[in-house]
Amino acid sequence: MTTVTALTSTVSAAFLGSLVEVVEAFTIVLAVGITRSWRPALIGSGLAFGLLVILVLVFGPLIGLIPLHLMQYVVGCLLLLFGMRWLRKAILRSAGVIPLHDEAAAFAKETDLLARQAAERRADYIAGLAAFKAVLLEGIEVVFIVIAVGSARGLTLYAGLGALAAVVLVVALGTAFHKPLTRIPENALKFAVGLLLTAFGVFWLGEGLGAAWPGADLAILYILAVLGAVSAATVSLARRAAGKGH
Repeated sequence: MTTVTALTSTVSAAFLGSLVEVVEAFTIVLAVGITRSWRPALIGSGLAFGLLVILVLVFGPLIGLIPLHLMQYVVGCLLLLFGMRWLRKAILRSAGVIPLHDEAAAFAKETDLLARQAAERRADYIAGLAAFKAVLLEGIEVVFIVIAVGSARGLTLYAGLGALAAVVLVVALGTAFHKPLTRIPENALKFAVGLLLTAFGVFWLGEGLGAAWPGADLAILYILAVLGAVSAATVSLARRAAGKGH
């Protein structure tokens, strides 16, 4: 049975995870539009979006053919790998071991690259390809997040609405300000998303193995709390280790 906890956590994970990916894709598309022109930016983005829709329509119905426990097990394993990758980077960035991700720097790098390519005859093609690749790669991650957090409880539609809300928010803000969304705390978002996806991974893996979690769907909350505490302690330890290294 779907609970408020499951619904809220699913929509939140899909929204926050998609928000991070859409911000990164939008930064590249904006760089293409401002540096070259909006024609290749929109064509490249549109083609990538169309391909994503085709992929969802082709492979989406196949998900319903997978037995529930197998689905939960596979999704749990994938979410653990995916979430822990994000969480590891977020911990290292919070500890100062690796530099923070900077959307302004990413935008400057992309605009510089596009400016150097402006003299080429195929400049529009290269610019459109950059937009296409950014939207497709980040879009595939959004699709994975939506399917992963929504399919095991039949909440894919709600997860999709969470992702759609993230897309609408980023496009609306980006269109209004016409510049990279540097004020969105992307690194903090990645930390939160890493925790959420890892918590979902642990939960679904347990469900797939037949575990009966105390509190049912509420287990996601205490798994999240434990992961948050461990991650905060790890950040503190990593900062001390980095300080001693200097």
